Amino acid sequence: MVEPPRPNRYRAIIERIFLDRWTTGATEFEFGRDDIVKTAAALGVDLPKNLGDVIYSLRYRDELPDSILTTEPPGQSWSIEGAGRAVYRFKLAPTTKIAPNPSLATIPIPDATPQLIVKHAFDDEQALLAIVRYNRLIDIFVGLTTYSLQNHLRTSVRGIGQIEIDELYVGIDKRGGHYVIPVQAKGGSDEIGSVQAKQDIAFAAERFPDLRCRAIAAQFMPGRIVALFELAVQDDAVKVIEERHYKLVPASDVDAATVRRSHD
Repeated sequence: MVEPPRPNRYRAIIERIFLDRWTTGATEFEFGRDDIVKTAAALGVDLPKNLGDVIYSLRYRDELPDSILTTEPPGQSWSIEGAGRAVYRFKLAPTTKIAPNPSLATIPIPDATPQLIVKHAFDDEQALLAIVRYNRLIDIFVGLTTYSLQNHLRTSVRGIGQIEIDELYVGIDKRGGHYVIPVQAKGGSDEIGSVQAKQDIAFAAERFPDLRCRAIAAQFMPGRIVALFELAVQDDAVKVIEERHYKLVPASDVDAATVRRSHD
């Protein structure tokens, strides 16, 4: 038997799990990680050692199968959320698609990325996180002094289960107020995920209840442009509070008019 490509395998597994559990009018229902294993066996396909790759792929890389999309009411979309240890939840929520606005102006930033990083960096989230860090783009975007506390933080959140935060910053404002700033980064063809934003915000509320949370998403754009978004959850939907596009350029390319003008 010739196995279908990996994304098709993952879509087939998720499709079977969904259709076995969905009923007309249902807005959410759960399944376990062991259901992924059992379904793969029933379909006769292999799984990766990291079962989480199945969920990740359907959250950020691939569309859900058409048979699932056709059950979505107008203005709502299915997402796959964490629901506890090794448990996931299909949930209907207001449709959210976070992508760079092509009509937004770019803001030139003198490129402070070390040339060794530029030479060897890939077009992925690790490179994006490094570029954001070296150019202090979080500070510029949120108007705070920030410090990277930890990257690729694997932890758990009550009611959600295990999560991974791409990078976690803490910050301070001019009055001494403290902030926690979870950052999700997406390079290549991966999309910014509303599920990850909700997880990041839930983590901040649980672990740093006395700090104000500023949830950020970063995405590569062509031409050494980095799109940054500040996100919040309203009525169970992830909303964009602010979006800016920063173009990394040689310092000599930043003219006097740019230096003097305000973008606010």
